[in-house]
Amino acid sequence: MPINYLRGFTQPVRTEKTNRRLGCSLAFVAGAANAGGFLAVGQYTSHMSGIVASLSDNLALGQIVLVIAGLCSLLAFLVGAATSAVLINWGRRHHTHSEYAAPLMLEAFLLLTFGVLGANLEHHQLLFVPATVVLLCYVMGLQNAIITKISKAEIRTTHVTGLVTDMGIELGKLFYWNGRRAPASEAKVMGDRAKLRLLSSLLGMFALGGLIGALGFKHLGFVSTVPLALILMVLAVVPLIDDLTRSAH
Repeated sequence: MPINYLRGFTQPVRTEKTNRRLGCSLAFVAGAANAGGFLAVGQYTSHMSGIVASLSDNLALGQIVLVIAGLCSLLAFLVGAATSAVLINWGRRHHTHSEYAAPLMLEAFLLLTFGVLGANLEHHQLLFVPATVVLLCYVMGLQNAIITKISKAEIRTTHVTGLVTDMGIELGKLFYWNGRRAPASEAKVMGDRAKLRLLSSLLGMFALGGLIGALGFKHLGFVSTVPLALILMVLAVVPLIDDLTRSAH
């Protein structure tokens, strides 16, 4: 049934299958938002490693304004992750159906706001660029914390460094030759094919989202973030309705 299928994306009771579905969906959204954000402001907003590295570079070069901008981006990602944790833990304490759906809906509204207002603000570069970077960093931190808590840190969706590293590890294990003389007391090195499929799916969806996001922003501009917001709303809406229905009764 479609309602039950949609409910499964963000309901509190989790399975590997529902985690995988949600992870791939969020990886697509993150890739699209990241690529679109780069075309909007010339900066990737999920790449905290790059932001911290640029902080060091700009500090060494004496570019204090850029240092402050980098710190704001880093802080926004951090606050986004903290916001997600607060909403999820509040939901758990109050036994809501929407403990994971609430931060996802917040992300949807932020992307929707960015898409609707972006076209009107893009001519005010002095204000628009820093505000956009901070907003998108906050959104990326919010989303990454959601799937991290849902999957117990097994899935990341806003950056691919960890995904590619884990894929390399699993491929190394998969092609490792244990040899006939391996001690019987030692477990054979075996690749986790299921994990490799999951990592490949996440990487593929992030790349596909990046392509769609870049093409959408190129041809449609800021309004291309509106479909991304709608995707998140669809993923989150059923558990929220369940809570409203329970409250009404």
